[in-house]
Order: sequence, then C-alpha cells, then structure tokens
Amino acid sequence: MTKRFAGLAFIYAVAAMVFGVFYREFTKFNSFDGDTNLSVMHTHYFLLGMIFFLVLMLAEKNLGFSKQGKTGLFVITYQIGLNITGAAFFVRGITQVLKTELSKGADASLSGIAGLGHIILGVSLIMLLLRIKKSVKE
Repeated sequence: MTKRFAGLAFIYAVAAMVFGVFYREFTKFNSFDGDTNLSVMHTHYFLLGMIFFLVLMLAEKNLGFSKQGKTGLFVITYQIGLNITGAAFFVRGITQVLKTELSKGADASLSGIAGLGHIILGVSLIMLLLRIKKSVKE
C-alpha cells in the first residue's frame, strides 16, 4: 500500500503543477485579471492530493492501518470526492475567466456538485482517520 500511496502522491503533484500552469496561461491568454476558482486548484491538489497521500504513506509504513480492510475503498472514495470538487472548481473557473453568465439553475447545480464532492471528500477523510486511529497501539 505504501507504493500505491507514493504513486498517488506523484500523480497529484503532477496534476497540481498542470493546473497551476493552466491557470497562469489560460488567464493570461484571455487577458483576465481577477479572482477565479482556477487559482485554488493548484494548492488544493498539492495539499489534498500530494501531501495527503505522502502522510498516508508514512502512516501506513509506521502503523500498517490498511490491513484492517476497506481502506482501499475509502482511498478510492476520497479520490472521487477530490476530483468531483476539482472538476467543479475547474468548470466554475473557466466560466469566470470567459465571463460566461450561468443561469440560476446551472449556477446552483455547479455549487451542488462542488458540495457533494466536499461531502464525499470529508466523509472518506474521516473514515480513513478512524482507520488510522484504530491501528494506533496505546
């Protein structure tokens, strides 16, 4: 599992860098000078992707928490939540840079999707932390 976590950390580090470059170039190309959700994707993927999986890797190496079962399911769920949230940030950011007016329904739907992503992310994070806590020997 430690190799898997290291691999995921690498993938999310690359994704974070790609989003950072995309944000810089896309806003420059469109002469956009303002706040956009694209600006936070870089840090979200570094922290919630790369750093999170590096910490999980260290926890797994020291505690072996993944032996309890269902850890893989929680890791997959965590990634689904992170990427749903990231996709919503991406779409919202693109519409902000292009100054696209969204209808109330589309705006609410996009916010709802981001909210669902955050909920999935939060629940899976708590489940993983509970697994880690359970594996700590007192």
